[in-house]
Amino acid sequence: MTSIKICGLKEASHLSLAASLGVRYAGFVFYPPSPRHLSLEAAAQLARALPSGLTLVGLFVDPDNETLTQTLKQAPLGMIQLHGSEPPKRVQEIRALTGLPVIKALRVAAPTDLGPASTYAEVADWLLFDARSDAALPGGNGVAFDWGILKGFKIKKPWMLSGGLTPANVGVALSSLAPDAVDVSSGVEYAPGMKSEEKIRAFIQAVKEA
Repeated sequence: MTSIKICGLKEASHLSLAASLGVRYAGFVFYPPSPRHLSLEAAAQLARALPSGLTLVGLFVDPDNETLTQTLKQAPLGMIQLHGSEPPKRVQEIRALTGLPVIKALRVAAPTDLGPASTYAEVADWLLFDARSDAALPGGNGVAFDWGILKGFKIKKPWMLSGGLTPANVGVALSSLAPDAVDVSSGVEYAPGMKSEEKIRAFIQAVKEA
């Protein structure tokens, strides 16, 4: 089965549910403008009771070294996700600083947006393809892009598909693409930042059926 990452988790019960249903990656958002933002205190408390089987991914947008260092002191992350405009050199620096695998998100609206992928694949451990939009937030906007852009596209590193995925459309996406993982956030919410257990279950079931 394609691995699943649920981003923007804020409740211990949702972490437990995700783990029990085979989700592999749990995303904590450390970006204050986001409705999914977690304080360091809340992240530390959730991380202490993290169910086995989940890899904790911290999402950052153009973080400085102090932010990363202080976050890692309180929340034992397993991976770093960079969702800003970090250039390849900065990705490399963050990977060296933290000693953790790094996911670099790339925003896609046209085939030309895949141009930087090969360069980032040299310095990141994973790539994540999200939708490019005019929304204020860099991700989690519930916007999908034309998945056909990625059809036949090959890179050296594992990759995640993100952007507007829902229980209703993730099967369609997986019928034409073969990502190593899918990443969902707003698609399993009933309001911004508020996860729905019913939608989480439905999304996981849809991935399994695909």
